[in-house]
Amino acid sequence: MIKVDQVTVHAGDFELTDISFEVPTGDYCMLMGRSGCGKTTLLESICGLRKISAGRIFLMGQEVTHERAANRGIGFVPQDLALFPTMTVREHLAFALTLRKTEKKTIDRRVAELSELLDIVDLLDRKPAGLSGGESQRVALGRALSAAPGILCLDEPLSSLDAEARQEICDLLRRIKQETHVTTLHITHNNLETEVLADQLLRLEGGAVRLL
Repeated sequence: MIKVDQVTVHAGDFELTDISFEVPTGDYCMLMGRSGCGKTTLLESICGLRKISAGRIFLMGQEVTHERAANRGIGFVPQDLALFPTMTVREHLAFALTLRKTEKKTIDRRVAELSELLDIVDLLDRKPAGLSGGESQRVALGRALSAAPGILCLDEPLSSLDAEARQEICDLLRRIKQETHVTTLHITHNNLETEVLADQLLRLEGGAVRLL
């Protein structure tokens, strides 16, 4: 569950005021809106990457308004993916668990599970520079899912892909939804994506979020 309650957040001179909405547990929610309307700012606030000025944020029934990003149980894929150039695909999939000092056997098992789910077994020893756009997106998703988060936040994950890769990742997101039931908030401009994936569709417009 994601609950945003009367949140106000600033990004430079830009401001969103008294934003409220809720995503039920297990739902795949897509947030639409024009460029510059504040979608990414709002997503970063939920993830704990941007402080809010007022209001409260709840995730999986717990208030996390003042929690650090690392303590919110969120897997986040930014629009630029932010893959580490010196790390292999295997190291990306292990990253969140390595930070948590998880036992190596558990990490190896999770990497194997994710690489199968994401169809990137053959890429495990490659680095980002050698990956296509679709392959890079799969790795970023794997890194976000590594620690089995309760919430998955995606900032326009399909926007930079060609039509074939976009369809492949869309199919992959649908499979992730079916197999993990992770509560997802996905920013998009694409109506076709919403038809395939969305349980709930929201629009950020005029400084307010409304249900479509």
